[in-house]
Amino acid sequence: MPPVTASGVRATWESLPAAVRAGVEDVLSSPIVAAVNQSGGFSPGLAARVRCADGGRAFVKAVGTPLNPESPGIHRREAVVAAALPAGVPVPRLRGCYDDGDWVALVFDEVDGRMPHDPWRPDELRLVAAAVTELSRSLTPCPVPSPRPALDALREQMLCYRTLAADPPADLDPWERRHLDRLADLAASALDVVDGDTLVHFDLRADNVLLDGSRVWFVDWPWAFRGAAWIDSVMLVKNAVFHGRDPEPYLDGHPLLAGVDPWYVTAFLAGMAGFFREYGRRPAPPGLPTLRAFQLAQHATTLAWVRRRTGWA
Repeated sequence: MPPVTASGVRATWESLPAAVRAGVEDVLSSPIVAAVNQSGGFSPGLAARVRCADGGRAFVKAVGTPLNPESPGIHRREAVVAAALPAGVPVPRLRGCYDDGDWVALVFDEVDGRMPHDPWRPDELRLVAAAVTELSRSLTPCPVPSPRPALDALREQMLCYRTLAADPPADLDPWERRHLDRLADLAASALDVVDGDTLVHFDLRADNVLLDGSRVWFVDWPWAFRGAAWIDSVMLVKNAVFHGRDPEPYLDGHPLLAGVDPWYVTAFLAGMAGFFREYGRRPAPPGLPTLRAFQLAQHATTLAWVRRRTGWA
């Protein structure tokens, strides 16, 4: 079992400013008579299933600068992506937004689903892995106008080992320290292979997936960019590794990795390990007290996978 989970301290519907609640009700054209606050994820903002006086239902997420100065911008990015997704993609429909400059609220269709079991069960992981493959195919070519290209979105992450190599922390993993320069070069080389014309979610974890019977839904798209079609499948499996699953059976023979040199995948994973290690040592952002511990826990499991794939002694 991982030592920490994707969790934070969320706002509640009742705690939102009255103007924000009224703005959400304007989007829904009906007063909200009940709200069930949701947990999970790292945002300090609201996540709630709501019921309206006219019987309608929706899912609402909202955050303001008093909770975290960066989070409203994250919601705005998600709104741009969600509004541009084509019909038929398994993503809840964005019904509207409220934005007063300090607070941003997004209103989606409610999905009557649940998150996968924690830790991942093999049957659910297979189901979601197949759905991710189809998702990436359906989002190729990229349907969102002018998203960030992968090189811009991933440059900082893939160069984190170079930052660590310039001033190595005293508590680096011994294997990691021994191969720090090689890991820095390996991770940087991923920037040569992440380009593509697929809309990449890039944050595929169990808490960003909803299961509705045999149907899989994908939520939370603020980090999306245009890149290689295989990235989301690798990100999902990386999360499975965090939950103790053997990753390789899910990548062996993967249709989106046909013709992709396995070393490219290893380079990308090395970049993610470096990112988790470098960011995990930073101070926690306002309103996100568990984020750094979660990143360090992901560093440990991702690094172990990189060590296995490189075969370096």
